[in-house]
Amino acid sequence: MTPLPSEETFDLLIIGAGPAGISAALAAAPSGARIAVIDDNPLPGGQIWRDGPAARLPARALQLRARLQACANVVVYGDTRVIALSGTQQLLLENAERGWHLRYGQLILCTGARERLLPFPGWTLPGVTGAGGLQALCKGGVPLTGERLVVAGSGPLLLASAATARKAGAQLLRVAEQAPRHSIAHFALGLWAWPAKAVQAAVLLNRHYRTNSHVLEAFGDGQLQGVRMSIAGRVEEIACDRLAVGFGLVPNVQIGQAMGCALASQAIAVDTWQAASVPGHYAAGECTGFGGSELACIEGTIAGLAATGQADEARSLWPQRQHWQSFADSLERTFSLQPALKSLARDDTLICRCEDVTLRQLRQQPGWTAAKMSSRCGMGACQGRVCGTATQFMFGWDAPAPRPPFVPARVSTLALLAKP
Repeated sequence: MTPLPSEETFDLLIIGAGPAGISAALAAAPSGARIAVIDDNPLPGGQIWRDGPAARLPARALQLRARLQACANVVVYGDTRVIALSGTQQLLLENAERGWHLRYGQLILCTGARERLLPFPGWTLPGVTGAGGLQALCKGGVPLTGERLVVAGSGPLLLASAATARKAGAQLLRVAEQAPRHSIAHFALGLWAWPAKAVQAAVLLNRHYRTNSHVLEAFGDGQLQGVRMSIAGRVEEIACDRLAVGFGLVPNVQIGQAMGCALASQAIAVDTWQAASVPGHYAAGECTGFGGSELACIEGTIAGLAATGQADEARSLWPQRQHWQSFADSLERTFSLQPALKSLARDDTLICRCEDVTLRQLRQQPGWTAAKMSSRCGMGACQGRVCGTATQFMFGWDAPAPRPPFVPARVSTLALLAKP
C-alpha cells in the first residue's frame, strides 16, 4: 500500500464545503486549476445540507454535489480539519488517516457560521440543545417521537428546527421569538421581493409561534422537566422534554483571523470580488455575514471566478448578490437581539461550561484576557467559541484571538509542525 503523502500542493484551496464552498469550486474548476476542498463533515453540504440517516437533502444540494464529484481537477477531503498555519500559504491538516501539510497558491474561506448560545439558568441540563443542534440530531436519526418540545431564541432557524423536529415525531408546544411583533410583521410584508422566501415562511409558520418572547429558565432534577418563559411580557411555565435555544448565527472567522484577514462587524471583511485583506485570500458565505444559502452560493461563485482570473463572469453576478444581500440586511435588522437578553444569566449560572466558570467569577473582570487568566474561561474543548461569543454579547468583550491548534489534534500531527 502506497503511503499517503505528508505534503501536497494545490493552486486553489477552499476551506468549507457548504453552499459557498461547493459553488466556489464549481466556478473555479473550468479554469483547469488544481483545486482542493476540505471540510470537517464526511460529505459536501455544510450544516445547511447536512447528511445523516434521517436527512432529506433538497434536489439542488444533490445536483451540486454530483457536479462537484464529476470535476476531475477537484479533490474533496472530508472529515478534515485545519490544525494550524504551518508556513507561508501552508496549513497543517488532519483527518482520521493522517496529518499533513498543504500548500496553496490562492485560498477561499467558506468556513460558515455557528450558533450563538446565550447562558441562562438551566441551559446545561440534559435535554437542552441549540436550535441548530436539534436539527443536526434529527438528521442524525435521534428519535423524538412523542417528546414535548419548546424552541426559543431568534431568527428563521427556530421555525426550520421546529419543522424538522415535528417531522421526527416531536410534539411542538411553543416557538418563542425574541424579536418584537412589529419587526416580524414588517419583515413578512417585505418578503414579496423574495417570493421563494415568502412561500418558505408561509409553510414553516405555525400556531405555536410567539413574538417578543424568550426563555427565562430551564428546570429539572438532573434532566430537563420544564421551562419558564417570558411570553409577550407575562411569565409562562411549560412542562417539556426537550428545549432548543439559539440566538442567531455567528461567523466562523478564527482561521481567517489567524491568517491576518481584517474583520468588519465580527465577519471577514471582503471587497466586491470577495477578496479579503490578505492578498490571494478570498472569503464567501456566512463567514462574511449571515444571509442564507442563496447569497452564499452567489458569493462562492464570485470568489471562485475571481480567484481564477474570470473577472467579467464574476462582475456579471454582482446584481444577483446585491438582491440577496438586501434580504440578508433585512434579516439582520429584524432579528437583532434585545438588550434584555444580556441579563438572562444569574450569578451561579455557568458561562464557560467546559471549565465550570460562573457569571459571578466574570462580573468584575475588565475583559476576555483577564477573565481567562483568573478563571480558565475559554480554555476548554470549545476554545472559547461558545463562552467567547456569549461574553462578547453580554459584556462587549473582544472575541478571543485564535491560537493553534485550532481544534484538538493528535500528537503525531502536531509533531509535523517541527517539519514544515
